[in-house]
This record gives sequence, C-alpha cells and structure tokens, in this order.
Amino acid sequence: MTFAVIKTGGKQYKVAANDVVKIEKIDAQPGDVVTFDQVLMVGDGDAVTVGAPLVEGALVAGQFIATEKERTIIILKKERRQHYDRRNGHRQRLSTVRITEILTGGKKPTTKVDEIAKARAEKRAAAAAASASVTEAPKAAAKPVAKKAPAKKAAPAADATETKAPAKKAAATKKAETKEAAPKADKPAADKKPAAKKAAPKADKE
Repeated sequence: MTFAVIKTGGKQYKVAANDVVKIEKIDAQPGDVVTFDQVLMVGDGDAVTVGAPLVEGALVAGQFIATEKERTIIILKKERRQHYDRRNGHRQRLSTVRITEILTGGKKPTTKVDEIAKARAEKRAAAAAASASVTEAPKAAAKPVAKKAPAKKAAPAADATETKAPAKKAAATKKAETKEAAPKADKPAADKKPAAKKAAPKADKE
C-alpha cells in the first residue's frame, strides 16, 4: 500500500489513495483538483523514501470537497484569587479533501474536475443568494414610520387670568351670602368688673 506524508497549513498528514482528510483551510471550489507538492515521505510497502527535506518529483493530488466550521472549542483562562476568569469560544475552518493519487518521478496528475460536485455547489450558492434577496426586499418596501403630530401649545397666561377672575368673584359672593344667612351665635356675656366709684369731691375748707 502506497502512502505519503504531506505538509500543508504548517501541519503534516499521512495520506493514502481514497483517504478523506481534513486540513487547514485552502482556497478552492467544490470539485476542483488540488495538489500538494510538499511531500516529506513516500512509502510503498517496505520501500520508504524520506525526503531531505522533500522528496524530489513526488506529488499528491486530490479533489476538494468543502470548507466547513468545526465544533466549538472553549478557551478558558483563569487565575485563582485574582478575580480573573476569561472564557472564549473558537470554531476553526477546515477543508475536506479526498486524496486520489500519489505520484513520484515527476509524473503529472490525471485527476479530473468533478463537474457534478461543482454544479451542486453553484446551485446552492444561487439558492442562498436568492433567499437573501427575498428577505431584503420586504425591508426596503416597508413604509416609513408616520411622524407624531406636534403637541398643541398652551394658551397665553393673559387668557388664564381672565378666566380665573370671574371664578374668584363668584366664590367671594357665595362666602358673603353664607355669612349673612347664618345667625350670629350669642356670645356668653363676659363677667364685667363693677365700675370704680368716683371719689366724692372734698368740701371746700372755710
């Protein structure tokens, strides 16, 4: 069984024909042919060729499937007794590739573009764009919010005094009428002190 060790995205992967591997994100479209020229080792049974650092004339070809986000990884940093606790999440984007052939001796890849996968990807992209345009259309057609009518200004102070004056006069007249109608309560006679007697005039001395 032929295998190879390739380097991509700063990592090394051991691959063989028909293997499906997840590697660091690469720029490609579903169905495209991708090649890896950084081959560190090639093995065929007991015969193993180790590169220094790369194997000359070796090449690994494959078909690009898709790029997707992986599961969320929680990143936690904490320092005890320091009130320091930070929690963050990260979702790495990885590309899925199906390895088709391992070539040596400077041979060129014979892998062809997968037209079916490419058509499916284009169809999905068109459907996503159409749905996005449909959701944006109602927002644009929404009617503007009606402005509130300005509040009416209060009447000038002069009019307020004119309206209040007759009311005050009426209240005063009502109070006067009630006072006249109610009989005055007989106040108890206060104990008056008897008037002091006037001293009799002294007789004129002869």
